[in-house]
Amino acid sequence: MKPIALSLAGTVLIADPSGAIWWPDMRTLIVADLHFEKGAAYARRGTLLPPYDTRATLAGLGALIQRLDPIAVVALGDSFHDLQGAGHLRADDAADLATLVARQDWIWVAGNHDPAPGPALGGRVVADTLPLGPLTLRHEAQHGAAPGELSGHFHPKAGISIHGRRLTCRCFVADETRVILPAFGVYAGGLDVRHPAISGLFPRGFDAYLAGKTRLTMVPFPKSAAGQDPPG
Repeated sequence: MKPIALSLAGTVLIADPSGAIWWPDMRTLIVADLHFEKGAAYARRGTLLPPYDTRATLAGLGALIQRLDPIAVVALGDSFHDLQGAGHLRADDAADLATLVARQDWIWVAGNHDPAPGPALGGRVVADTLPLGPLTLRHEAQHGAAPGELSGHFHPKAGISIHGRRLTCRCFVADETRVILPAFGVYAGGLDVRHPAISGLFPRGFDAYLAGKTRLTMVPFPKSAAGQDPPG
């Protein structure tokens, strides 16, 4: 794995190719938009997807926790795809998730999909904003927020042309004031970073860190290029 160090509000944060943020000084792991049980939610609406998204997301999260051994985990909202998500977990998935939660201090930040995420699974729930040292952690970025904001919600993605091929990847979006994390859940979709909902939060431009399997690739998006393709 080849992570990248980001500087935010005087802290050093490690952006991991998995889509997570590791805060080494606080030994805190931060993930966004796990969207557990999205496949089940779609099935209830008549769209059948392979029902393995929760298992795959849990496996990735468990491997990350095993590798980094955090003392705290913060899930930045939309940990479950809907209000019924926690109740629809298979018994083995619920047990594995509860085991992960019990390993360290676990904080569920409420999101728009899960305003009351899984307290029966352990951990504690924060309804809106979590101040942590010089940083502010929340589900959705806010215009005018003080420097040091970490959030999720948008599932950012970006594309780059390499040798004539167009590749689109999940990505971190960052400037000197805030970082938006990619979705960690395996079934989560994505919103292009040039969309005004994302680019409008970065009036002076931003850098996108595209997540490959083992490394991150930085692509700059200066203000003048907000509506253009990144360089290939």
